[in-house]
Amino acid sequence: MTGLVLHAAAHVRSPEGPGPAGTTAPAGFFEDLLGPFGAKPDEELLRRGSHVSHRQLADLLADADGVRESRPQLLIVTHALPDVVPFTAVAPHLTERLGGAAVNFAIAQQGLAAPFTALRIAAAYQRSGRAAEVVLAVLEQTTLPTDVPLVSRTPLTDSAAALVLRAAPGAEVGSLELARAGSGAPPEPGGDGDGVLHVLGSWAAEEDVPEGADVHRAPPGTYCTGVWLELAAHWQEWRHSHRTVVLRDTDPRTGVSHHAVFTVSAGAR
Repeated sequence: MTGLVLHAAAHVRSPEGPGPAGTTAPAGFFEDLLGPFGAKPDEELLRRGSHVSHRQLADLLADADGVRESRPQLLIVTHALPDVVPFTAVAPHLTERLGGAAVNFAIAQQGLAAPFTALRIAAAYQRSGRAAEVVLAVLEQTTLPTDVPLVSRTPLTDSAAALVLRAAPGAEVGSLELARAGSGAPPEPGGDGDGVLHVLGSWAAEEDVPEGADVHRAPPGTYCTGVWLELAAHWQEWRHSHRTVVLRDTDPRTGVSHHAVFTVSAGAR
């Protein structure tokens, strides 16, 4: 066990964006961005995009019940796709919205592994006594200046999730506590699968799930956020109906699988 208990969560799906007319990117920004690589922006893609920025997604999470009351000592923003307008340092911005005291940074360039990495970092901070409350934000915006098959052919939608995790020595009865997070298949939780819920992202293989385990599949339309949206939406019911919740997904770009295991303390069911 890591000593981190899920205290609150929020999620956002397909928020309305400002459209191309509302973007803050100056003329020529995307040309300058892509020019060194011999590419040009796809004007039609940009016209069709919602232009939902990471800052907008972060603000929607910060306004949500359970998140806006948080005053974390550690705040981590994660994303697999770049921001459409990367002119705001989103981790400091979200920190300012939530009390302004947290050590904060972002994790990117890891595909959908980023939130799983963030959980391991959060657990290390908690063990060292440096963070009694942690906010993890997972952001995904889909307006890009060039065609990315993963985005356009899936297709993906704008979405975000936030978890508020608190240190709880000897987790209270009925709490959903982070047990571990890592790469590869998770260790078998034990028993015959009864009471174990496997939450699968869009890319996870169902045949890897142990026989007899319950399965909840995230709907299509996400890359990095899928299992986190489902956790944020359903964690309250899951902690009363299961003893273990296992988040699993496989990055379609690398083929590497990742997992996070949450265990419900005795008495919740």
